[in-house]
Amino acid sequence: MSSKRATLNATNRTEFGTRTSKRLRRDGKVPGVVYSDGKDAISFQVESRDARVILGEGHALFDLHIEGSDTVPVVVKEQQHHPVRGDLQHLDLQQVDLNQAIQAEVLVELTGDDVSPGVKQGGVLEHVTREVTVEALPTDIPDSITLDVSEMEINDTLTLEQLVAPEGVTLIADDPAEVTLVTLSPPRVEEEPEEDLEAEPEVVGEGEEGEGAAEGEGDSGEESSDEE
Repeated sequence: MSSKRATLNATNRTEFGTRTSKRLRRDGKVPGVVYSDGKDAISFQVESRDARVILGEGHALFDLHIEGSDTVPVVVKEQQHHPVRGDLQHLDLQQVDLNQAIQAEVLVELTGDDVSPGVKQGGVLEHVTREVTVEALPTDIPDSITLDVSEMEINDTLTLEQLVAPEGVTLIADDPAEVTLVTLSPPRVEEEPEEDLEAEPEVVGEGEEGEGAAEGEGDSGEESSDEE
């Protein structure tokens, strides 16, 4: 990861409650809390756009600077989003000790999908697991880990066993073989709509049969008059 960490600038938050949080969000700010082992949690507020930039860039570790306080290294503990709009509603951060290993969620990025034989044959590449848990010193946690899928054929599956972590980083899972990262399925064939066999067939010659019946009735009438 980059030797220079990104910094999220914030200010202290002294007012609390649902109405206050709603007002903050209307003003383009996001409420948050930073936790620290052995110390009281500190509430803060941050510009929504600044938080989006930090989170959008996928930084596993970054610095938090609350106005009037020292800058501290943090990782994301939890982020809450609006269920419909997806807007960031609340941000929980965890202060970390740079000399103590921690666990964190790291993005898995795919590479080589454009040259994969299976993809070229029309196969469907599905990125099943997009984040994995790793353990490392905070400064060693990568922003992402790359997985090469350039050799995948149709019906291939890659699991956590195939993911190579950077030096100093340990992948955490009970059974890596059971953690599916990527699958490559056969092409999806669109079924042609079936003909409606139950549709009533067009009656051919219905008019002719009717005419024949009418003629038959006329003949019968003629025969009767002849008999008379």
